[in-house]
Amino acid sequence: MTTLLPPANASAAPGTDTGLDDAVFHFDHEHDLPHEDLVHLLGGKGAGLSEMTTVLDLPVPPGFTVSVPVCRDYLRHGRPPALRETLIRFAGELGDRMGRRLGDPKDPLLVAVRSGAPVSMPGMLDTVLNLGLNDETVDGLAAASGSTEFAWDSYRRFLTMYAVTVMGVDAETLGGAVPALTGDLQKHVRDLQTVIATLAGRPVPTDPYDQLTEAVEAVFRSWNSSRAQTYREREDIDPGLGTAVTVQAMVFGNRGPTSGTGVVFTRNPSTGADELYGDYLPMAQGEDVVAGTAKTLCITELGGLQPQVYEELQAMLRRLEVHFRDMCDVEFTVEDGRLWLLQTRVGKRGAQAAVRIAADLADDPAIRLTRDEVLSRVPVDVRERARTEALAVAAADIGAPPVITKALGASPGRAVGRAVFSADEALEAEDAVILVRPETCPEDVAGMAASVGLLTTKGGLVSHAAVVARGWGIPAVVGADDLTFSRERLESASGATIRPGDVITIDGSTGCVWLGDVTPPADEAVTGALEQELPELLLITRWAAEAETIGEN
Repeated sequence: MTTLLPPANASAAPGTDTGLDDAVFHFDHEHDLPHEDLVHLLGGKGAGLSEMTTVLDLPVPPGFTVSVPVCRDYLRHGRPPALRETLIRFAGELGDRMGRRLGDPKDPLLVAVRSGAPVSMPGMLDTVLNLGLNDETVDGLAAASGSTEFAWDSYRRFLTMYAVTVMGVDAETLGGAVPALTGDLQKHVRDLQTVIATLAGRPVPTDPYDQLTEAVEAVFRSWNSSRAQTYREREDIDPGLGTAVTVQAMVFGNRGPTSGTGVVFTRNPSTGADELYGDYLPMAQGEDVVAGTAKTLCITELGGLQPQVYEELQAMLRRLEVHFRDMCDVEFTVEDGRLWLLQTRVGKRGAQAAVRIAADLADDPAIRLTRDEVLSRVPVDVRERARTEALAVAAADIGAPPVITKALGASPGRAVGRAVFSADEALEAEDAVILVRPETCPEDVAGMAASVGLLTTKGGLVSHAAVVARGWGIPAVVGADDLTFSRERLESASGATIRPGDVITIDGSTGCVWLGDVTPPADEAVTGALEQELPELLLITRWAAEAETIGEN
């Protein structure tokens, strides 16, 4: 059983055997660690997978976690001597469970390699999917799945992700150098392989264990990427913490018409309402949803497409919320009609949502947060932000001119600023700016942090822009797909135009976008609506006052 947690500064001397068998854990390993210690050892993702597997017995594809201390050792001294051999051994044990093996040309095991820091850093660290494919195993995948198109599409995705994530090829350069996909997937893959070898100076490795070792190392290195450092500075996260890496058997959301992938919150992270909130994308893999490049479906539409799967998902989400006693953020895949949970964590939320969720969970008979727990989750600064957001919602329709567009309100609050069309411009600005992009990516985080608001023309409620904005309390409107983006202008279907430098207003609660400064009025009528808009805030404020009085006595 896992009973001891290595200290944060633990590290073997360079060039010595690090004893990695004791630092890598299958999801279902026996342990008696409390969840908080498990998070520090296995990262948030690894701890969540362990609890979903061992405690809740939920449908989780099996796998193993390379623990956080291994990352810290890697960042100090380079590759631990036993890393490759340990990965081969654990991948072999995973293959025994799955009845398939990495590199088997007839029916290959494929794995996903994902980061999992002890604190949530959405989109900041790296991921590689479909690992284990090469020119031989792709034919085995085609034969085993019965679909050549599925196999070669998976190979295309793997090569692209591996080249960018592991080999350092610039994504835009790669995309511009590869001929457009015309339907001939095999030719497209051959072209892709040639371009990658030219840009990277070497081809993608064909040995699946070389792929696995390099991918794990790439995730470790991503801890010190510029985007991760920017995010940690903003969130005041210890730079010495490090990340775990999870290696998980692949399940495929792009396998057929009854397959898909999604991200869902057990409650609305913008308003706190007790309703499922998230996106689903048929015939896709997880990165397609969070990248913000695809037009996703609202999670409730899964109920119409696959009612039984949706019912199962609802039941599993409730179990997770009760177990963790909080709103959960869950990634899932449906493969040929079968539901799999890929990860869970306590979800990031806006200030209004934090207030409402805490109050509701205090009243939930299966959870019953104490008053002290509620006050610790919504300290005074969160309550003040919630008040500001609620007043903006109450004032949203008072005296506002016609909107340019109304899209998805992804992070509540109203923001007024000068429109800038690149993250670099936002970073260089000395005034209030709103970053306008088709979608954002992790490399945009410095510009996002410098902006007072975000507006994207693509993406859904769990896209990168939406998740980061909610976590940082930045108003955001996403998925404004009736706006056409170019470097010179943003043009609406009605002919209204936003140019770089124009002052615009966005409302992350309603999804409205206006030209000019549309600041809501602050009058008694609006202030009086606070009790109706967010009565939970008044209740928790009273609890805080009572606790302060008790403390003084």
